[in-house]
This record gives sequence, structure tokens and C-alpha cells, in this order.
Amino acid sequence: MCSIEDGTVVCGDRRVPLAELVATAGARGIHFTAARKAYGSPRSVTSNTQGFRIAVHRVTGEIRILHSVQATDAAVVINPAQVRGQIEGGVAQGIGFALTENHQVDANGVMVNPDFRNYRIPTYADVPRTEVLLVESADSFGPMRSKGMAECCINPVAPALANALHDATGIRYRALPLTPERIYSRLNQDQSLSAA
Repeated sequence: MCSIEDGTVVCGDRRVPLAELVATAGARGIHFTAARKAYGSPRSVTSNTQGFRIAVHRVTGEIRILHSVQATDAAVVINPAQVRGQIEGGVAQGIGFALTENHQVDANGVMVNPDFRNYRIPTYADVPRTEVLLVESADSFGPMRSKGMAECCINPVAPALANALHDATGIRYRALPLTPERIYSRLNQDQSLSAA
């Protein structure tokens, strides 16, 4: 395996200055092109936008997701089925993070709810169908003009749910998860203040 160090190509214990390698290759009719494949190299970022239409039960504080949609600009989509699956999974994780997953620690930093009975993650039945919109564009950095997906589709989920909750109730919630207890408490607090 070879590497480049300080303008020198290093292969095992042999070191060849890069300028010498280029000159020798040029004399033989070989022309190098510059290509980068390394962490930290320039790349475009996939853009994700999430939207929700929700209903809020004002007595219990429960949120019901009525419609979920995410639009993603992943440049040239090489495998649409895999990208859709990645987005649907990211939205499901984001819903859990935003609505049910409540990591609680004691004064020593030890998690006090380490089992799934008390730390609830959403099940298949809890997650609504998400409409996935793939927006194709051109990317000059990615392989085959594509952008990487990874877990970026989780990023807009919690803010979109918080914004939908604000639209539905008129109250801005700034702490996650958006549990029924938190929603109920704020709804009743604001109602009692307006009645006074």
C-alpha cells in the first residue's frame, strides 16, 4: 500500500518524489489525474426537509401524526429503494427521539431507565407512513454525481414536529421529548393564565 507524504510517494521502504514520478510517467505517455477519496475532502451535503400535519388532544396532550413527508436532495439517486428505506428509517428514529425516548439519569450520571419498558422506542405500529420525495440535482464531488445519505434524514424530524405542535397549540415547546405530560401541562398552564 502506498501513501503520499510531504510530496513523496512512499511504497514500503521506497520513497519517490512526486515530481519525479509525474515526469517519468509523462515520458512514457501516462498522464495522471487528480482525484480525492479521503475523509475531510470537499463534498456536498444532502439536504433534507421534513413536514408534519398533526392533531393534538387537548385533554390528554397526545400527538397523532396525520401526515409525514420528507423531501431529500441526494443529487443523482443511484439506488432509489435503498434511499427511501434510509429516509423512512431516519424519520422513524427521529419520531422516537422527538416524542417518546426520554433518557433519564441520576445525580451520578447513571441511566435510571435502561430497559425498553421505561425507555420507549417507537414500534412499527407507532410510525406513520412517510411520503418520500427525491429531488435529483447534480453534484460535482460525489461518486457518479451523488451525495451521501447516512443518517442526515433524522435531522429535520424533531424541529418539524415541534413546529407542527406550535402551529396546532400556539405554544412553543423547547424541550424534548414532546411527551403528552409536557404538552398537557403547558396547555393547562396557558389556559389557566388566560382565564385569570
